[in-house]
Amino acid sequence: MIRPDLSLPLPEQIESAHFIGIGGSGMSGLARMFLERGIRVSGSDRADSVALRDLAARGARVHVGHDAANLGDADTVVHTGAIWPENPEYVTAKERGLAVIHRSQALHWLIGGRRLVSVAGAHGKTTSTGMIVTALQRLGADPTFVNGGVIAQLGASSGSGADDLVVIEADESDGTFLLYDTAVALITNVDPDHLDHYGSEEAFDAAFTRFADRAGEAVVISADDAGARRIRERLTHPGIVTFGEASDADLRVSAIETDGPVAFTLTRDGVSVDGRLLIPGAHNAINAAGAVAVLMSLGYALEPALRAVEDFGGTVRRFELHGVARGVSVYDDYAHHPTEVAAALAAARTVVGDGRIIAVHQPHTYSRTQHMFREFAEVLESHADHTVVLDVYGAREDPIPGVTGELVSGAFADPGRVHFVADWQSAADYTATVARDGDYVITLGCGNVYQIIPQVLDALSRTSGVALPSGE
Repeated sequence: MIRPDLSLPLPEQIESAHFIGIGGSGMSGLARMFLERGIRVSGSDRADSVALRDLAARGARVHVGHDAANLGDADTVVHTGAIWPENPEYVTAKERGLAVIHRSQALHWLIGGRRLVSVAGAHGKTTSTGMIVTALQRLGADPTFVNGGVIAQLGASSGSGADDLVVIEADESDGTFLLYDTAVALITNVDPDHLDHYGSEEAFDAAFTRFADRAGEAVVISADDAGARRIRERLTHPGIVTFGEASDADLRVSAIETDGPVAFTLTRDGVSVDGRLLIPGAHNAINAAGAVAVLMSLGYALEPALRAVEDFGGTVRRFELHGVARGVSVYDDYAHHPTEVAAALAAARTVVGDGRIIAVHQPHTYSRTQHMFREFAEVLESHADHTVVLDVYGAREDPIPGVTGELVSGAFADPGRVHFVADWQSAADYTATVARDGDYVITLGCGNVYQIIPQVLDALSRTSGVALPSGE
């Protein structure tokens, strides 16, 4: 892992940019925007993907595998923190004296001095950003945007607009959200995470406090989340707007109904408007409130703002249906923190009817698994009828001895409701034997767990379901 050096100067001009790890959702979005600026783009990733093929079709020169020769004539190299210092492209770029910048710096360069909405928080960033972007477009605006996931109805995670407004998902995981000159800051929650970077909850809180107080126009922050309330008490910003179910919220959410797509009421200054989303889950009513509060901070009235948000159709890898086999619906969700897992499974519960929920959980990073395996077990056992646990997706981290998916499965109070399977084909086959008509299978994690879905669907088509033991 490479920690970003945000003190490095940005290049005044970029003619040819090379992206190390170009296939990621954030990096591919940045690369598309560079192409739209007329900049020559090249890039590499460790595996082929739809994103690589899309960029190649747009004119980028892409490579599978990392090699110094891939740099070509690049004058600037863009990287993520997930690459290793020994990456040959990174090493060679440094040796050549090229401008080597973190992806957040590349985004900062693209934004320039435009009016910026930054969405931060441990959970809900991608959905909230998507809600704001699609609502702005419905309201007649044309913002530039960079999101952490593909917005379903736009088919893209980024886009260059004609307006002076920019909307981004701001990453707090490595502190880079402090780089931007934000006008309107949205904080969905402050649930301590990424302590491998910050070192302590105090440092994590301090970063969010600085992010909020630096906003040029307004701070929109959750009134419900304990961490956000803690940050709110530390802020000196004059333009704070709170949202949530709390009785003291400036934009209050009430009357949430979760029987299918979520319905709710928003109230601001004594004026109430009812809304209904296209997507399920009480947490999405809260996300919608945050998005509406941002839109109101940008000058839109409550009712048109809510009507625009209602059209949001979701983002890829957020409760996304991939197929149905033998009456079993197979979904995927990016949830990789206990709070996110609970929200995803709670949303599924509102629409599964009489069916059961079978979670296929891939723990993400060794450090998070080591610190939170008990919390994951508790949430999975509380919200899923049965859980299949895969091994840890390490991402940027080296393995930690003794930290495997079995830590999570071993922390279940009822071992009959969980099964740890390291081998994916065996996991898919086991899942198919457990599932029966009407059930939902949901893969959970921000690694590559979604890639098991074809195996699960195939296994379902070949296998008859069996009943779980009594009580499951």
